[in-house]
Amino acid sequence: MSDNKNYASRLLTPIRRALSYSGRAIKRYWQKNWWHKVVIALASLLILIVGTMYGIARWYIYSESSKPLTLGVSFIPDYASSLGLDPKTTMDAIINDLHVKQFRLVSYWSDIEPTPGHYDFSMLDWEFSQAAKAHASVTLAIGLRQPRWPECHAPAWVNTAGPESSWVPELDSFMTTVINRYKNNPALASYQLENEFFNKGFGQCYNFDRSRLVSEFNLVKKTDPNHPVIISRSNNYLGLPIGSPRPDISAISVYRRVWSPPIGRYFEYPFPAWYYAFLAGANEILTGKDSILHELQAEPWPPNGESITNSTLAEQNKSMNAKILTANINFAKATGMRTIDLWGAEYWYYRDVKLHDPSLWNTAKREFASN
Repeated sequence: MSDNKNYASRLLTPIRRALSYSGRAIKRYWQKNWWHKVVIALASLLILIVGTMYGIARWYIYSESSKPLTLGVSFIPDYASSLGLDPKTTMDAIINDLHVKQFRLVSYWSDIEPTPGHYDFSMLDWEFSQAAKAHASVTLAIGLRQPRWPECHAPAWVNTAGPESSWVPELDSFMTTVINRYKNNPALASYQLENEFFNKGFGQCYNFDRSRLVSEFNLVKKTDPNHPVIISRSNNYLGLPIGSPRPDISAISVYRRVWSPPIGRYFEYPFPAWYYAFLAGANEILTGKDSILHELQAEPWPPNGESITNSTLAEQNKSMNAKILTANINFAKATGMRTIDLWGAEYWYYRDVKLHDPSLWNTAKREFASN
């Protein structure tokens, strides 16, 4: 016992000396002019804020560590078609070769109700049936704003730049029809309402009225009170979702390497994994609700809005290759969030069958096999 105490004392001696030296240095610095006092006060405040954030992050990661990890993907038939792929063949491959068990699907208003009162659910019905056969769960995106450009998917007969009275009742009617069609489907696990609703910097969207989002949330809950509703923040947004409506689950998107037009080159976000753990942890402390990572970058971000099909493989590799994909998945796991949906499964298949490069597909296959 005495040896242990001596050993501990020897370990603590350098720390005590460092703290003593730092204290004397700060005291001497504080005794100088007012500018030095301001620097010390700001530095101390910054250390306190960052330390608190890091502490919340570590708490969240620890509290979630015993929960099972679920990896899933977003799947969008329109995007598969834009890559020259057959959507059904693509989803079949994702299910049968990658063995994905969690899907985020979309219900684009423009696809399902191309003319007023005339609905085409054939593709979405098929997607649900395939998910159900594979015993996979589905998060269904609903509302006007849903994943992929142009983000707001209004049909041609609707002008969402006009007064809300001219189109919101039509949107509410459409959402009610969609929810009633799938609320009893065995594959349905949750809804995602209005993807990144307040993100004004991306997409062709014109209405960001919080009261509309609140009304839509209440509509979903009234039409189907049995499934949770997810609402997502925009990428790297620091604010906490504590305003109305209060979702059952909060969602965070993570993009790590993108093309930045203002600086004319690729930009890598500097945030560490624990930053996202802090966002999730702070949200849980303030609202009692959990968070998921609903959109993890797993495909390239070509320069200047260039489409992937017009981008060379060498250019694509600058923002996404097998090494980056593995690193991104490991980064996502390090956030502590236990539900992670990857963004770009259609692209992995495109790269495999069109560009004859199976590296991303095989990397994803290994990740899902180990999940």
